[in-house]
Amino acid sequence: MRAVIVALGLSFCALTPASAQLSVQIGINLPSYPQLVAVPGHPVYYAPQVHSNYFFYDGAYWVYERDNWYSSAWYNGPWGRVGPEAVPLYILRVPVRYYRHAPAYFSGWRRDAAPRWGEHWGPDWQRNRSGWNQWDRSSAPARAPLPSYQRQYAGNRYPQSEQQYEIRDRSYKYKSRDPDVQSHYRDSRGQQGQDHGRDNDRDREHGSQGKGHGKGG
Repeated sequence: MRAVIVALGLSFCALTPASAQLSVQIGINLPSYPQLVAVPGHPVYYAPQVHSNYFFYDGAYWVYERDNWYSSAWYNGPWGRVGPEAVPLYILRVPVRYYRHAPAYFSGWRRDAAPRWGEHWGPDWQRNRSGWNQWDRSSAPARAPLPSYQRQYAGNRYPQSEQQYEIRDRSYKYKSRDPDVQSHYRDSRGQQGQDHGRDNDRDREHGSQGKGHGKGG
């Protein structure tokens, strides 16, 4: 039986993209919109007061936790996992010193340089993303505007996932430019739509069952 479960799990992993937008809990629960500070020389912000590796780039939030990257359109999630091959290059280039909760394997690495992702993720990743840390700083894109509208959504006012894209579309006119960010946004929005559709199906099913019980009574 255990072998069957393992086999099914491996099959699921093989069929699911590494950047699949499955909402997960990553141990971050921010009570309000965090302070975000620009990383000098990079089109990225970081959150110095958040005890996590928390960044904002090209209209989305990015967190590195438990050896995985996650992203969200809102400051407190829900978070979708992003595979190493799909993380935006400008996020990978952020120097070690801006990781507020750096993992142990960062120890000894230059604080003013990007993490050694090729060394960490191995030769296959390095081949697929060859030259990832070679870039012309003078041609780096401008930082995306911060989504300051999210400051008004804190505590009990924080929107549910099905409301988040509607509020974002209405309040934040910036359009992502990075292809990796665009892809993630499309995937996460598609997943949110599927989840909402399943919720509606369950509501209709429960409603029809209720009507049936009413007739039987």
